[in-house]
Amino acid sequence: MLNLFGRQKPDMPTEAEALPGRAMPIATDETHFISGRPLHGPIPDGHREILVAMGCFWGAERVFWQLDGVYVTSVGYAGGFTPNPTYQETCTGQTGHTEIVRIVYDPAVLSLSALLQVFWENHDPTQGMRQGNDMGSQYRSAIYVDSEADYQTAITSRDAYQKALFAAGLGTITTEIGRDKTYYWAEDYHQQYLAKNPAGYCGIGGTGVTCPIGTGA
Repeated sequence: MLNLFGRQKPDMPTEAEALPGRAMPIATDETHFISGRPLHGPIPDGHREILVAMGCFWGAERVFWQLDGVYVTSVGYAGGFTPNPTYQETCTGQTGHTEIVRIVYDPAVLSLSALLQVFWENHDPTQGMRQGNDMGSQYRSAIYVDSEADYQTAITSRDAYQKALFAAGLGTITTEIGRDKTYYWAEDYHQQYLAKNPAGYCGIGGTGVTCPIGTGA
C-alpha cells in the first residue's frame, strides 16, 4: 500500500512523541461486508479472538476471512500509543500503531496453532519495520493475544518457525508478540477492502517456508 500522506517515521515513536489522537472512536462499518456479521460483537460463546499484523491490512484480512472456523474479521490499528487514530495519522509513523487484523474464530474448528501457521506462511516476518515495498512501523509484523496460554502458543510457533527459516538460510524473526493491546477499528472503507475492491492492492506474500506448527509435525 503506497503512503499518500507524507513521509513515514521509520522507527517507533515514544509515548511522548506520539500524536494525541481523540477521545471518541472514528466512524466505521457495523457489519462484515461479506457475511453480514457484527464487527463489534458480541463474540459467540466458545469463540476466541486474536490480533495479527503482517503488512498491509487489506490483503492480510482476506487471508483470514476465507478460513473455515473464522467467524468474523475486521481491520484496525494496535500496538502504539495514539487513541482512536485515523489512517492518515497512522501513515505518518507517529502513532506507534501497526495495521492489524482482528480475527474472531472457533477453536473447535480452527486451532490457534493452525491459525498461526497461516499467519507465518503468508508474510515475511524477518523484515522489521516493513513488508516488501511497504515501508514504516505501521507495516511491522505482530501478534497480540489476550491470555497467557495463547501467548505461550504464539511463542512456541515463533520458535518452531524460526528453526525452519534458519534451515532455509533466512533471517531472524522480528515479529512483536504481546498481550492485551487495545484495538482501534479502522475507517469503513478499509473494512473488507478487497471484497469491495477486487482489483485492489494486496501486498501479501510469504517466504515459501512451511511452518511446522499446525501441520501435526
